[in-house]
Amino acid sequence: MGEMIRPGLARRLSRDIAGEVHLDRFTRGRYATDASIYQIMPAGVVVAKTAADVAAALDAAREEGVPLTMRGGGTSQCGQTVNSGLIVDTSKYLNRLLELDVAGRRALVEPGIVLDDLNRLLRPHGLWFPVDVSTASRATIGGMVGNNSCGARSLRYGTTRDNVIAIDAILSDGTAGHFGRLDQNAAGEPPRDLVAAMLALGRREADEIARRFPTVQRRVGGYNIDALTPAAEPVNLAHLLVGSEGTLAISTAIEIALSPLPKPTRLLGACHFPTFRAAMEAAQHLVALKPTSVELVDATMIGLARRIDMFVPTLEAFVEGDPAALLLVEFADEPDENAASMAALEDVMAGLGYGFGRGGLHEGGVVAVADLKLQTAIAELRAAGLNIMMSMKEEGKPVSFVEDCAVPLEHLADYTDRLTAIFEKHGTRGTWYAHASEGCLHVRPVLNIKLDKDVKAMRAIAEEAFAMVREYKGSHSGEHGDGIVRSEFHEQMFGSRIVAAFEEVKTAFDPGNRLNPGKIVAAPKMDDRSLMRYPPGYAVEDLATGFDWSAWPGSAGGLQGAVEMCNNNGACRKSAGAVMCPSYRVTSNERDVTRGRANTLRLALSGQLGRDALFSDEMAETLQLCVSCKACRRECPTGVDMAKMKSEVLYQRGRVKGYSLKDRLIAALPRYAPVAARLSGLVGLRDRVPALAALSERLVGLSRRRSLPRFRRDWFRDGEGAVAGRQQETKGVVLFADTFGRWFDPETLRAAVRVLEAAGYAVKTAAVPQGGRPLCCGRTYLAAGMLDRAKAEAERTIAALLPEIDRGWSVVGLEPSCIFTLRDEFLALVPGAAAARVAEHSLLFEEFLMREQKAGRLSLPLRPLGRPALLHGHCHQKAFGAMSSVEGALRLIPEIDLSVVESSCCGMAGAFGYDAATIDISMAMGELSLLPAVRAAPADAVIVADGTSCRHQIDDGAKRQALHVAQVLAAALEPAAVSAAQAREGGVSR
Repeated sequence: MGEMIRPGLARRLSRDIAGEVHLDRFTRGRYATDASIYQIMPAGVVVAKTAADVAAALDAAREEGVPLTMRGGGTSQCGQTVNSGLIVDTSKYLNRLLELDVAGRRALVEPGIVLDDLNRLLRPHGLWFPVDVSTASRATIGGMVGNNSCGARSLRYGTTRDNVIAIDAILSDGTAGHFGRLDQNAAGEPPRDLVAAMLALGRREADEIARRFPTVQRRVGGYNIDALTPAAEPVNLAHLLVGSEGTLAISTAIEIALSPLPKPTRLLGACHFPTFRAAMEAAQHLVALKPTSVELVDATMIGLARRIDMFVPTLEAFVEGDPAALLLVEFADEPDENAASMAALEDVMAGLGYGFGRGGLHEGGVVAVADLKLQTAIAELRAAGLNIMMSMKEEGKPVSFVEDCAVPLEHLADYTDRLTAIFEKHGTRGTWYAHASEGCLHVRPVLNIKLDKDVKAMRAIAEEAFAMVREYKGSHSGEHGDGIVRSEFHEQMFGSRIVAAFEEVKTAFDPGNRLNPGKIVAAPKMDDRSLMRYPPGYAVEDLATGFDWSAWPGSAGGLQGAVEMCNNNGACRKSAGAVMCPSYRVTSNERDVTRGRANTLRLALSGQLGRDALFSDEMAETLQLCVSCKACRRECPTGVDMAKMKSEVLYQRGRVKGYSLKDRLIAALPRYAPVAARLSGLVGLRDRVPALAALSERLVGLSRRRSLPRFRRDWFRDGEGAVAGRQQETKGVVLFADTFGRWFDPETLRAAVRVLEAAGYAVKTAAVPQGGRPLCCGRTYLAAGMLDRAKAEAERTIAALLPEIDRGWSVVGLEPSCIFTLRDEFLALVPGAAAARVAEHSLLFEEFLMREQKAGRLSLPLRPLGRPALLHGHCHQKAFGAMSSVEGALRLIPEIDLSVVESSCCGMAGAFGYDAATIDISMAMGELSLLPAVRAAPADAVIVADGTSCRHQIDDGAKRQALHVAQVLAAALEPAAVSAAQAREGGVSR
């Protein structure tokens, strides 16, 4: 499982490192994997704060005799960033743009800067780093240099190597050097004897390199010793380091070439084909039109993407029928040139015999996409392709090991046919995606690598596929690098003389073999199961779970399979856009990202973190900052639902260790709320008397800095939603009065009643038929992990709602977290037809209005507000794709001036924002975008936030009152639509 940390090394790291040093088993476990099939437990993790930290870690590792491996985003497909010894993470601190020369189109960056973050800094200057890899939201420039990453537009912009000018790096002996063009006398050049040896090697092996190196653009295998030959004059030693996977030197600063931003007038043609081979045959003809990219999307990926909510609208917008394959052809020139190219593309497709409506082998054609927003959505879909493929819930998954092969375009159709036959021979099938323009297709056979027979099949497929690639004079490593997967095959691909030259390079740079050993040279077998994430003997003990996980395979009722859906792709590590993962955006800690939590949970379930790790304090700390935003449910390409997993783990821990006073107090809120509301003046003393606030922090853990929600004596009564004489009407709704709205914000529910009745609907509040305690979705119990109590709430709620649903009425609610509990957790707490029926007929207030509007049934007399509106979406609205409904409902108001805050979680997240242990993180989340946007809004702007927690956070953090969309619509009602009985308080004052 890796080397144990040595006492001397631990002392030295603690003394010399200004950043973070982690030697505990849980953190080491989180760094034991990347996005490959491999897992090696490291001896320790250093999160470097400065370049001096990197040098100190290297010195310590060298003197203590342990390896050192550099790591950025940890998204390597081939096991490049896993190793024993020390792992040095540069992504948290070493991520600055050091210099920018706009006129010279160059920049100097630290290795840990993420590509998307860099490009956001460059965009105002009209520049970008054009190696647009699919992992741009988390891939670091250092990692891209290590891999020689390519990207979708390499046809026009080349690979990372083509865009690197120079590298400042540290050799394994601690010597710092500037690696760049040898005809430019820069200070700090590498040792002369090293340079001389490399130049001599290049001269000596020039003919063999010319003979054995593939001529396809996408060759990233081995060392770039072709950069050393006389043909490469002037020699740039940085290009030798590019693609070396951290085995030769450690980058501390990277000088890169920049390009002008692509023109915003680009056009995209989605070429539809009736068979996969037809697309492969067409690729060479489409590339002749000189597009910027030609990307493949196959039927398997389309089918899987149709199961993922966030991709469905995009697919509906550009996919016609059920094509076997799509080729996405992009043109990014001047408008007239793009139009001409699109016309030529349509002519080529017609010339090949394809047209919509022709049927059979001629069914196909081009869907032209001019809308840039849709193009971006399609690009995001394509970029998520590898991970969409991993969203299969069965034991077998598409496995990455031959996905990088690149062959000349004229052989592409034959190559894919023959490779498909190889897969069939070994009893499997492949998934296809990626760069048709370069002949580099990311194909992954579906295998279960927990089984010896499938691991043996993996090796056999690799050997046969690589032999075929040699036959076509292609490259076995076309984009994702070598790592453990492909390094052992270099001799077959390049010959013994070239491999000997690789070994000579490694020895010259790193004679002690301390820098990321086992990659490129002296590699282990790719099918060594002891190095894999699922080694021999891997097993998960059975567990009685609170949720139903039966949709997934494996032990613990399927919880094992659900956790193992995380393939470490790292989409959760993005720092901007959408929602996932809000706590990571504040801390930048691997522990606080969905991937880190899932890895920890997998290791704990399988016993690799010690006995009872699942119930440990370390496990609780791992999950502490998960705010259950549920963004991962939608945004994780493999659908990892960490919010649900957190509730399950808290349930398992609670069964063993019990629950804290704070958890019990928060969970039981729906039960004691009626009493607290009647004693609201007494309960409110906590916020008015500082000593009581301090006492609540000390005894319960509720932060004294946070005011608590105020119980209302005018709480919402069930009868308020019942209008006499109208209950038999079919045009009606059942209002689900959530606990928070009922006891804290009754004006929101009253506003909803006014709006619904003004629209002509009868409204009845959902209630237990025989009376008694109000209904509750059980959200507070879920947050505390009390799944048995939550299940009881779900059962009584389902029983109360079904008769109303059976009479044809929809269940409508205001609080997103509550309504989506009915649509999500209820299905896992009380699986069956009854829960499914409740889920199907439960809608948010705004979803109901938009459904009725679309059906032509909504008549709502509204007038202009006369004020701008700023909307913040609740995490669960975003996670369930409901943001368009709330925007649409607000746009029912004539002449509304509406803007939407691009925000992640508000930071309150229920009890999370009240906890003394997490209030600082809570406020920091709010400060990422939401609170600054609210402060900057005009003084008369209406701030709209449907979540109770969101409104409280806005009030606390920005001192602005936020309103539910129902209140805003109620304020916009025409006066004639508001009866005297409905004219109660609440809503926007004019």
